[in-house]
Formats: sequence, structure tokens, C-alpha cells
Amino acid sequence: MKKTFILITSILLIGACNNFDDDINTNPNEPSQASGPQLLASAMLSLPTLSSSPQAQFMAQYLAETQYVQASLYPQSSTSFYTLYQDPLINIETVLKTSKANNELIVARILKAYFIWHITDRWGDIPYSEALKGNVNFTPAYDTQESIYNALFQLLDEANNTPAIGTLSSDIVYGGNMARWKKLGNSIRLLMALRLSKVNPDKGKLEFNNALAAGVMTSNADNLVYKHLADENNWSYWYDQVEVQSREWWALTKGLVDKMKPVNDPRLAVYGDPNRTNNEYVGQLFGDTQDFDTEKYSLLGEAIRQPDSQIHLVTYAQLLFAKAEAVKLQWITGGDTEAEANYKMAIEQSLLQWTGSSAGAAAFLAQPGIAYNPATAIEQIATQRWIHLFMHGYEAWAEWRRTGFPNNLVSPAGAAVPRRQIYVEAERFNNTTHYNEAVERQFGGQESLYGRVWWDK
Repeated sequence: MKKTFILITSILLIGACNNFDDDINTNPNEPSQASGPQLLASAMLSLPTLSSSPQAQFMAQYLAETQYVQASLYPQSSTSFYTLYQDPLINIETVLKTSKANNELIVARILKAYFIWHITDRWGDIPYSEALKGNVNFTPAYDTQESIYNALFQLLDEANNTPAIGTLSSDIVYGGNMARWKKLGNSIRLLMALRLSKVNPDKGKLEFNNALAAGVMTSNADNLVYKHLADENNWSYWYDQVEVQSREWWALTKGLVDKMKPVNDPRLAVYGDPNRTNNEYVGQLFGDTQDFDTEKYSLLGEAIRQPDSQIHLVTYAQLLFAKAEAVKLQWITGGDTEAEANYKMAIEQSLLQWTGSSAGAAAFLAQPGIAYNPATAIEQIATQRWIHLFMHGYEAWAEWRRTGFPNNLVSPAGAAVPRRQIYVEAERFNNTTHYNEAVERQFGGQESLYGRVWWDK
């Protein structure tokens, strides 16, 4: 009888086990699917990749190689855009497809526009409307850069017009401050509009003024800044390269030092260190394969290579330089009085951003060559913008392609500064039809570093 009872009890327990809910082994504190804020935070972690690379600085000729000079001679090799699609953009797209939270959608739209803008400015036509579909479409068509710009203007307009409700958790950029996110989106729109200054100035003027009316950055507190942390998982690329791996591979270029040293630019002490030979600031000629050295040339500055060094991506000073140029283009009113005011304020804010003080701005701005001159204002604005954008090489390179300033970039070993980057070879083999269409449409079928993107005409 006792054995029978035990047997019946066991059967009942086994049967009861089959009635457990499906989620009994699910820990509500460890979700198996990332939330919208988590996906957006993950995408934000990719922001440093838009700036932190030697190749970016070579394109703008900020840094010269002190060891492996051949790497900086603009070899005709390809560069992949896959990581930007596979990491930040797929997470952003998931939020856009699944979220119903306004604040998540606002941030997702702004981040998508920013990453896609970066990609198209480097490569030209890229997959956009058919991209990010997962296994539904492994071979997306390439959209024209013009159509991408138009789509991004619309996307940023949607972000601005979406009501912001509450805050956003896991926001490692603005801490959930939606007003600053919207200012960022409108500022990106304004900077994008300026790219059209030659290819479509009427459209550029319209979008520029729409962005201004919507509300743009008003101080350095609004800047898009990526703040590294002083721990191994989050420290800066340049700290890892120079300090951790002992790679003293990068010196300031002669072109940069020659613009800054004669006018005692206070930012120079941040950008580089005095050389070890005689404690002077000396730039190395970019791409020089004979004379390169870690002792007699100024290496990358100590402030730039700290574990928690910040990366400045979209800034108030950048916006002010854009406004100064827009006045000269007659996109906004005010004449040279307004252009000069924005130019001066841009330099003041740049000094404040980089050195922590604008106390010496008045004296710096009074120097010959720096003092505003209506006849050379476009060159002055563009050159000072280039200096300000230090270590944000891809953005500075895009502005150089658009304006031609500064006019002292060199052609190492006879190789001119590239006008774009080459599509990764995998596209030629795996997305052949659309790759060929894009190359034919833009460059007459000849892929190279010197084909010009749509706005670079």
C-alpha cells in the first residue's frame, strides 16, 4: 500500500510539472530581448568610430605617421561600411520599427540621420531605402546621394516635429534631455544643408533656414560629445593606442602647426606636445617617407590621449562657422557685420571648448590673418573651422572637399587628397548588379579614390 501511494504521488507530481507556465524560467530582471533605450544606448557606443581612427586624421592631414608612413600615402584600397550598418544602424532601425515611445523615435531618427550622413559623405551613393531589412534583402540597391540627403532632411524634420514626452533612460549622450536632442537634430540638418552650397544652393538655403527656425544649438552645453570613461571597457582609442600599446606613431602635421604656431593659437598646446629635442612645437611634413621622427616632431597631445578624453562630434562653434559662411553666401541676412560676429563667436567658443577658457580670444582675434577680412572671409572661416575640427577628420575632410580650404594640404608621393573612399570588395562580388549600377552612375564605371560624390562638384 505504501508503495502504491508513493507511485501515485510521483505520477501526480510529474503531471503537475507539465502544467507550469512557459515563462517559469524567465528572469524578469534579465530580459532576453533588448529594450528601445538599450538598443539606442548600444548605437551611441558606436559614435567614437566616426572620429577615432588614424585614417580619418590622414584624410584631413591632422596627423602624420612617425613609424609606418606608407599607411598615410592614400593607397588605392577599399574601406568597409558594413560595421556601421551591422552595429549602430540595425539597432536604430529596430527601434524605429518596434517602438511606440516618442522619445525613442526622436532619438532614433536623429541618430539614423547622423550615421547615414557620415556614410554617404565618405562613399557617395550607398544602400539606404532597401538597407537594414535583415534576411529579407541581402543585396540592397544603392540610393543616390541626392535622394539620401532629401530623405534625411525629412527624417530630421519628423524628429523635430514629434512631441517629446518625458525623458529617455540609458541616454549616455544627453541624459534624457530631449530639448538638446532636438537642437542636435536641427543642427545636423543645418550642417547638411551647407554641403549643398555648390551643387544645389537653393535647396541648401531652404533647409538651412528651416533648421535655424526649428531651433539649433545655443551653447557648448548642447554639443554632441562622447565621454569616454577611465576604465578598460570604455577608455579612448588614442589612450589605448599611445599609452597602453606604446604606439607613438602620430605627430602633428607641418600644415597644422604652420597655421597655429605663428599666431600663438592657444589650442596648439592641447592638440600636441612640444617636441623632445628642444621643447618646441614642430610639425612633421605629411607623408614624408625620409624625414619622420618621434623626437624632433610634436606628438599627439597628452590631453587627447587620456583614458577619459572626450570626442567632440557636432559642436556649437561648428554651427557658428556655418552661420558665418551662410551670411557670405547670402543665405541669411546681416552682411559682413553678422558674418564677423558669428566668426568671432565661433573662435571664442572653439577656444572655450578646447582649452577651457576664452579669456585670450580678443587678442587672438586681433592678429593679422585672424582678424576678419570681408575679402578673404570664406577662406578664413573654412580654415578656422578646419583647425576647430581637429581629430574629427572625416568631417574636416568633407568640408575641405566642399570649400578647398585650407589650401596647404599636400600630395604625399604625388598622391592627391582623396575625394571619397572605395566601396568594400565584397559588394562587387556579393551585390554585383547594384554595385555596378552605383559605380557607373557616379563615376562612369571607374571606381577610385578620386571620383567625386554628388555634392562635391
